[in-house]
Amino acid sequence: MSTHILLASGSEIRAHLLRQAGVAFRVEVARVDEGAIKAALLAEGAAPRDIADTLAEAKARKVSGKHPGEMVLGCDQVLDFEGTLLSKPDTKDQALDQLKAMRGKRHMLLSAAVIYRDGEPLWRHVGQVRLVMRMASDAYLESYVDRNWESIRRAVGAYKLEEEGVRLFTTIDGSYFNVLGLPMLELINYLGLQGIIEQ
Repeated sequence: MSTHILLASGSEIRAHLLRQAGVAFRVEVARVDEGAIKAALLAEGAAPRDIADTLAEAKARKVSGKHPGEMVLGCDQVLDFEGTLLSKPDTKDQALDQLKAMRGKRHMLLSAAVIYRDGEPLWRHVGQVRLVMRMASDAYLESYVDRNWESIRRAVGAYKLEEEGVRLFTTIDGSYFNVLGLPMLELINYLGLQGIIEQ
């Protein structure tokens, strides 16, 4: 079928997307201090797109250094809300505050992917999606967070579009794959051109 790639991410949804597309891969989670990298970039005034790209690259580079000759895929996703970067919520209250702030407004998801081999970048792409949340009631948002906490606590913006989170939105402009955290169409095209997968 194809040679394998190394996925430098512990994301179940990214692994699922690759598996469903017939891409052979192994997982090796990159151990990088995302918080420190993000804080340093924010202090420098870096754009959200650059933060997503830098985090994805840090993961790919870290794993690539341990596996000479192998193709390593690093990924990251950030949420840009009115110029502020939102992260995964630490508590239910934080999740609720994020959702209340975003309702009725537009935000953007940026999904970065970077491929490394032998410590050098080969390919990168940052996909973006613009989303508008509906004006959900406080009562609905509170019950939504309670019902879905175990899942949404691992999601930027405190929602998962592939689950009940779809009910929070009125408009989604961009690739569904980017919402899930992987610019899949662009990645598949690159892997095909490189002969990693059949085309």
